[in-house]
Amino acid sequence: MTGAAEPRLADLAPDQRLRRLELTVTRRLDGLLHGRYRGLLPGPGSEAAGSREYRPGEDEVRRMDWAVTARTTVPHVREVDADRELTTWLLVDASPSMEYGTSTLDKRELAVAAVAAVGFLTAGVGNRLGAQVLTPDGLRRFPARSGRTHLLGLLRALLGAPRTGDGPDSDGADPRDAAPGLVDGLDGLQRVATRRGLVVIVSDFLDELPDDQDAAPPPWAAALRRLAVRHQVLAVEVTDPRELELPDVGLVTLVDPESGRHREVWTGDPGLRERYARAAAEQRDQVRRTLRRAGATHLALRTDRDWCADVVRYVHEQRRLATVPAAARGGVA
Repeated sequence: MTGAAEPRLADLAPDQRLRRLELTVTRRLDGLLHGRYRGLLPGPGSEAAGSREYRPGEDEVRRMDWAVTARTTVPHVREVDADRELTTWLLVDASPSMEYGTSTLDKRELAVAAVAAVGFLTAGVGNRLGAQVLTPDGLRRFPARSGRTHLLGLLRALLGAPRTGDGPDSDGADPRDAAPGLVDGLDGLQRVATRRGLVVIVSDFLDELPDDQDAAPPPWAAALRRLAVRHQVLAVEVTDPRELELPDVGLVTLVDPESGRHREVWTGDPGLRERYARAAAEQRDQVRRTLRRAGATHLALRTDRDWCADVVRYVHEQRRLATVPAAARGGVA
């Protein structure tokens, strides 16, 4: 006798999905993630707490501890205690490409799960959370506020938002023509995030990627770099396994949800599947390189993986990097 299969998150009503998400985060993450730094990243802080070895691409030069650097001949930066109050700004990608999924979640549902994790993990007395959501209809803004009610309202809005083609004007003009991109969202965050804090971008980062992997970085790279100068930036990359490799299922029609272009391909060709997998791997490598060069930390989530476990591993790694003494880190190969 077999039990009934657990329903997909998308098959539940918004309030049911919201309760499922809250239980998942509080039961699996709360208790595993505790201690001095409860959030996703150690805060920017304001009180000195010693020094550690400089990490290129992650640390700001203005935080250099020149006295320790001169004494040890190794670049060091000043460490600080986390601020008691943190303002977190979210940029959530709800563009058409995020509606794709072949596992228990689609990418947009996984993005909402990531927002729930960020929201519950950064919740605290005085901490505020604001968001901007990239939708086919425009940039939707949620002001930075504190409290559980505000977070649940944001999650409810994300879960209940219409998808491409759901609206009454689906037979009219293509909403992609006026849809904002990552550059618009990042520029919007630059205007509202005036106080130093945490910025989290949840996206597949497929927006405006050049076809030539050796070409200049995507347009959003410069906007992301500007944000990282002032804020701690976490980039949550959301992917689906079918974006990385093609199954052998015969003739299929591939659709680019961002541009609407169609193309028929014969997946029975091993050479085609190999070229597809190679191009997809190069594309994701380009995204990771761009994020690293912009100064953002990177959390990769997949629709076919345990996203809670991936979040836990990420947070523990960030804490390890923040607490391991510089001498010990220098001895690690």
